[in-house]
Amino acid sequence: MEVFRLAEAAGLDGIATAASDRLVWSWLGMSRFHDTRDLTRRALVVQPFPHPDTLQAAGRAAQSLGEPDQALGYFTQALPIQRQVGDRAGEASTLNSIGSVHQSRGDLVQALGYFTQALPILRQVGARAGEATTLNNIGSVHQSRGDLDQALGYFTQALAIRRQVGNRAGEATTLSNIGSVHQSRGDLDQALGYFTQALPIRRQVGDRAGEAVTLNNIGGVHRARGDLDQALGYFTQALAILRQVGNRAGEATTLNNIGGLHQSRGDLDQALGYFTQALPIQRQVGDRAGEAVTRYNIAMIQRARGNLVEAVAELEQVVELDGQVQHPDLESDTRMLQQIREELRLVDPDERLEP
Repeated sequence: MEVFRLAEAAGLDGIATAASDRLVWSWLGMSRFHDTRDLTRRALVVQPFPHPDTLQAAGRAAQSLGEPDQALGYFTQALPIQRQVGDRAGEASTLNSIGSVHQSRGDLVQALGYFTQALPILRQVGARAGEATTLNNIGSVHQSRGDLDQALGYFTQALAIRRQVGNRAGEATTLSNIGSVHQSRGDLDQALGYFTQALPIRRQVGDRAGEAVTLNNIGGVHRARGDLDQALGYFTQALAILRQVGNRAGEATTLNNIGGLHQSRGDLDQALGYFTQALPIQRQVGDRAGEAVTRYNIAMIQRARGNLVEAVAELEQVVELDGQVQHPDLESDTRMLQQIREELRLVDPDERLEP
């Protein structure tokens, strides 16, 4: 940091850029998103022309801090520069980053388009680590669509490459993803096995945000098994880390998980409190798929309380969000909306509802 400060003061933009880029990429790996954002802003002021690596780091920090519009702005600045100078590996990395922003917003078709542009470039230039990242990203899109077999295929390819090139942080990410596929299938023992492989690696490499993801995953397994106290312990650990590193999307996911746990216990007031904390964060960061899940949970609480009008209003928004992001639960959520509309019609025949 001292090298950057001295170069910044002397107006030595080349030295300042090199020093800042070394620091911020290390910080991103340790989930130091606020520090990365602050330093990249300073570096971009010093640079006579924006450096694409600095823009990439700034974008990744912004995305992790729940600022997708800012992140996309940085990435779309970096992309034409990389193309102009012929940095094919950098171009593919930025395509991946842009895809990740679209994925976080639930724009899965757009996300997949960017990932599939990146993959052949990375294979052409022999960037194996980047290829594995892209395979992992494509797998994640298929998982979001409910295509678990396809997702597992991509994750398995990514894991082999990440182990081959010694990318421990990436290995842990993919192990967690494979565990999530098994969890979705109800294979809880297999899921837990993958999560417990991932957790010590996350801690070893200092990936705090990733550690919180895996803690959330482990908590989800315990919740599915009915071990609610253990689940709450893992969710609480995850929430503290995510707030510490400023990962707003992850914070909202965890608040939703804790709310769901209280809902399972019948503590509807506590559950609603957590859901209503999660909802504005999800809207702020543009997580429409997460927003749909939270609104569905709120609708079920309103239904349990007999507030059918409020439940219908929430579910109408759920179905709208499901359609926007091509959520695999669209059909089942639509059936639930129709069911509660019928319940309301039986209770109050005069209540007028949109078809």
